[in-house]
Amino acid sequence: MIFRAVRDGRPYPEHNLTLKQWAEIPPRPLRLDQLITTKRELALDKLLAEDSTFYGDLFPHVVQWNGGLYLEDGLHRALRAALQQRNQIHARVLVLSGDAE
Repeated sequence: MIFRAVRDGRPYPEHNLTLKQWAEIPPRPLRLDQLITTKRELALDKLLAEDSTFYGDLFPHVVQWNGGLYLEDGLHRALRAALQQRNQIHARVLVLSGDAE
């Protein structure tokens, strides 16, 4: 299995972080099998595009909440890493209040 689980939607409360605020969080390595996706579907054209991160953050965004690591943004990058037989990615992790690291 690539991911710990696949969900449709975010179970955690809204955090309202801007892209600038996300960029201030240093990336750290995470195993793909620890991540829970928040999207059930992806666009194949985005997965295969070489410039898919051209306009966005180079690192996926993960929200740590209630003991889970939820992949909020970066599903295409995570799946691309799995297809390249890598078992981890570097991601920015936001720890929401009430959840210990």
